[in-house]
Amino acid sequence: MPALCRSCLAQTDGAPRRCPACGSPRVLVHPELFDLTIAHIDCDAFYAAVEKRDAPDLADRPVIVGGGRRGVVSTACYVARTYGVRSAMPMFKALALCPEAVVVRPRFEAYVAASRAIRTMMEDLTPAIEPLSLDEAFLDLTGTARLHGAPPAVLLARLVRRMEDELGLSGSIGLSHNKFLAKVASDLDKPRGFAVIGRAETESFLEHRSVGLIWGVGRATQEALARAGIRTFADLRRWEPRDLSARFGSAGLRLHRLARGEDARAVKRDARPKSISNETTFGEDIADADLLDGHLWRLAEKVSDRAKAKQLAGRVIVLKLKRPDFALLTRRIALREPTQIADRIYRTARALLDEAPEGPFRLIGVGLAELAPDAGADGGGDLFDADGARRAEAERATDAIRDRFGDGAILKGRALR
Repeated sequence: MPALCRSCLAQTDGAPRRCPACGSPRVLVHPELFDLTIAHIDCDAFYAAVEKRDAPDLADRPVIVGGGRRGVVSTACYVARTYGVRSAMPMFKALALCPEAVVVRPRFEAYVAASRAIRTMMEDLTPAIEPLSLDEAFLDLTGTARLHGAPPAVLLARLVRRMEDELGLSGSIGLSHNKFLAKVASDLDKPRGFAVIGRAETESFLEHRSVGLIWGVGRATQEALARAGIRTFADLRRWEPRDLSARFGSAGLRLHRLARGEDARAVKRDARPKSISNETTFGEDIADADLLDGHLWRLAEKVSDRAKAKQLAGRVIVLKLKRPDFALLTRRIALREPTQIADRIYRTARALLDEAPEGPFRLIGVGLAELAPDAGADGGGDLFDADGARRAEAERATDAIRDRFGDGAILKGRALR
């Protein structure tokens, strides 16, 4: 049975409880360990990990990255998570659970820099990298064993050890034979995890697990599946493809394939995203216009930051709202020119919110669609907003100041709502 020590990278046979070379208990054993080539890497509590690295006095303290008391949690470190703090949780609720937490405002430029450093390390292993966000990506390591003189599992263990040694950041690895299962595996053993799902065990591994493991199957979809008697992958496998398609539309065929662990999608290098979006689910339904406005601005800023980091701009602004009964409302509007400016994204989304039915809402989201390279974006101004060009110029200046002095150097008043 192939075995790998994640501490010293020694390769052995059998199923040792500790590494024969260094004595570490971090030994990974799996019959297909050295044969699988599709991986998903997910950095552990990324934003909070960067903050702890840059401020060592925070190392053993609960850290929450997010907005003011009326804001929401972007990321919580694992210490804070033991208190029940979770991403997208309202800040007041997070602090009620963990009053001793240190709250740090996001420093997006630091996260982008760390992400780029990790990406450079990935490039040393394979050109087949598909980023999903700043802190996670798929890698296809097919054919890399001959080039590097080691199987993909060893290369991945070497990668996360290098991340820890050189960047002070950790990550969790999922290794399998397709993207769906690799991503499932990366969530099985966090933080600093490494999990494997082989071909031979695919159906047995999935059989009794919740269909909530499937991408896009959230709470509302799980409830719809449950009404059809589908709660596990085993339940899903009992349905014929035509019956799933008749009941759930085109998604039914996707469910049929994933129920058997089938996923033919290739890892696409630098696949340009079709959209950039961010959303937050409230702990309690919100109707207050000022609170919604504050969330809208923070979401617009995040979408703008991600667009700028990827050097993209979008021509369509999307507003997403979800009612307490899970009814989804989506509004979108096309602009005269592509944008990546937070102010313009916010003002357009705010106009869509003003035209939407009254709340309360349990979720709000902002998106940027019809993406293209940002060359020439936001150059022509807006005939209906004489001050738009001035605000865009001010935002660029603000970005430059934050790049030099940190994200907290300048803060808009509406971000505190």
